[in-house]
Amino acid sequence: MRVTLIGGMDRLEPHYIEEARKLGVKLKIFSSLAADLSGRIQNSEALVVFTSKVSHGARNRAVGIAKSRSIPVYQCHQCGVCALRKCLNGLCEAAMVDPLVVSSRSSRSQS
Repeated sequence: MRVTLIGGMDRLEPHYIEEARKLGVKLKIFSSLAADLSGRIQNSEALVVFTSKVSHGARNRAVGIAKSRSIPVYQCHQCGVCALRKCLNGLCEAAMVDPLVVSSRSSRSQS
């Protein structure tokens, strides 16, 4: 599974990658808003946004791009390794049960 992470702390990046690897997830991390965000998340199967570490504009742009491409979005206010683990576990479990569950869960998490 390919997941893109928007936000987070630079010093935790190796830990994020290691945690994702343990779950069989290939993780791309953008700690700040990238110029070509649209092209960079287009091949992702899910998007995780750490809302405490990105601006409202960056968050809105990333979520808009993901929605336009039907990419499920998980938003989390915390930005620790445990927060990422919870998001990835939820994504992996949902994908094993039914891929449509991931989409319905992500729409609820944005409320």
